[in-house]
Amino acid sequence: MKTMRSDFPILNQKINGQQMIYLDNAATSQKPQAMINALVKYYQNDNANVHRGIYDLSQRATEQYEQARDKVQTFIHAEKRTEILFTRGTTESLNWLASTYGVDQIKPGDEILLSYMEHHSNIVPWQQLAQRVGANLKYIGLNNDGTLNLADAEQKMTNKTKIVAVTHASNVLGVVNPIKLLAEMAHEHGAIIIADGAQSAPHMAVNVQDMAVDFFVFSGHKMLGPTGIGVLYGKSELLEKMMPAQYGGEMIERVGLHEATFQPIPWRFEAGTPNIAGAIGLGAAIDYLTRIGMADVTKYEHELVTYALSQLKSVPGITVYGPQDSAHHTGVIAFNMSGVHAHDLATALDQEGIEVRAGHHCAQPLMQYLGVAATVRVSFYLYNTREEIDQLIAALKKIKEYFNREFTQFR
Repeated sequence: MKTMRSDFPILNQKINGQQMIYLDNAATSQKPQAMINALVKYYQNDNANVHRGIYDLSQRATEQYEQARDKVQTFIHAEKRTEILFTRGTTESLNWLASTYGVDQIKPGDEILLSYMEHHSNIVPWQQLAQRVGANLKYIGLNNDGTLNLADAEQKMTNKTKIVAVTHASNVLGVVNPIKLLAEMAHEHGAIIIADGAQSAPHMAVNVQDMAVDFFVFSGHKMLGPTGIGVLYGKSELLEKMMPAQYGGEMIERVGLHEATFQPIPWRFEAGTPNIAGAIGLGAAIDYLTRIGMADVTKYEHELVTYALSQLKSVPGITVYGPQDSAHHTGVIAFNMSGVHAHDLATALDQEGIEVRAGHHCAQPLMQYLGVAATVRVSFYLYNTREEIDQLIAALKKIKEYFNREFTQFR
């Protein structure tokens, strides 16, 4: 994996006089030159609107846009290409589901089941839906190690449960949830399951048919692609029954003064000029990941997180949240240092050229569940190295010593 670092031009820079170490991949990943080149090529050579023109430029743009849909279908092993909808990202995908499928299907007294480890994007849309229609929200609890409490899930899933919406991988704890098992449980009660794949699609092989999910959502910018492009996968039989979330150009078949008919799926959901370049960029990112192989990406990240967890234990005052071993763990690790606020620690690391995230990570209910206001989060990807982890650990020890000395002098 070290050899591919040269594919990412942004990594070759200094922050505060230090060689940059980028460890905020759960927020957004960096971009390989191949993906950047694909964007430039489209804008320099093929820029035109899709689906609407019979001229050569438009046909070339349309071909590349639809090829990107095919690449996504193959990448997540969807049964049909028409089950792939392009959105702006995971957040928009989940909002679409709440405002279309949710509004049509959820009635007063119905139950929507989430978990305590959900990102706000997989909480707030369901809160709004529940308030709007009079449904009830329920939350699956966690075990002491931060993994999902399956006994609690089984107990809280009833015949009133209509939607189960759970993250495939936590953006804070690094936990990988057993989506296939949850899908079986949901379907036994007649519910559908939605999996938030924002933190899983970039890091592991995904097979939506094997997991038996009804909907699966993820973002391009977390998996080497550009910002502003995401995917909503849905089983065709469910998409066929859904109304569009937006209306306007491109998604219509015929419009009269008082009525309109819509295109077949997936185009009925993609109103207006889509993010053509974003889809093409996402396709290029998928090409890059496919050349490496998702199994190798997962294996390499597993080695990194195994090493990082073992090294963090050598730093005095560090508390790691979530699983303490790397089994079923993504490259996300959240921790705190005693006596140092998370934001202060992140600021001090930035002075060492190490870029991490600090705060509640858009997961305030989880922070409350853990009994903390904020954590520091490091998140690895395929271009990070063991040497960078060594530098992180050295910086943490240096910062700990500094704050201990300052505290002693203050006293």
